[in-house]
Amino acid sequence: MEKILVSACLLGKRVRYDGGAKMLSSEILSQWQAESRVVPVCPEVDAGLPTPRAPAEIIAGDGSDVLAGSARVVDHRGKNLTEAFLKGASLALQLCRRHGIKVAVLTEHSPSCGSAQIYDGSFSGTKRPGAGVTATLLRQHGVRVYGQHEIVEAQRAIQSL
Repeated sequence: MEKILVSACLLGKRVRYDGGAKMLSSEILSQWQAESRVVPVCPEVDAGLPTPRAPAEIIAGDGSDVLAGSARVVDHRGKNLTEAFLKGASLALQLCRRHGIKVAVLTEHSPSCGSAQIYDGSFSGTKRPGAGVTATLLRQHGVRVYGQHEIVEAQRAIQSL
């Protein structure tokens, strides 16, 4: 049975920047959990960032720009967190390789896990199209990445493997 990488906060783990979770209530996710197919991940915590922590956003680009070295991830005080976000993305990719994971369901809007939208870097709550660092790195290595609102599409992707 295929394993699925899932953001730990969607599983109820209190790992978000504000110390909270973003629990996803889904029959599909419950089924995956019952089948022991879920591999949890929080790239920020796995990279050593604390919980809670200051909110962070990508400045001057998106995840692909961070990976290319032309954008940074900073917290709202201006502290550069790029290295931690790159490390977290690398650790997530290692998890995928270790478990043969081809599909991930990650938390939308996150500078790590956002798959279709991220915050715009102004810390104003404004979102824009783009993907986070981890979502981008996983896609570059063939993992199909979906946001939490696309779990039905993720299920279809798994069934087509």
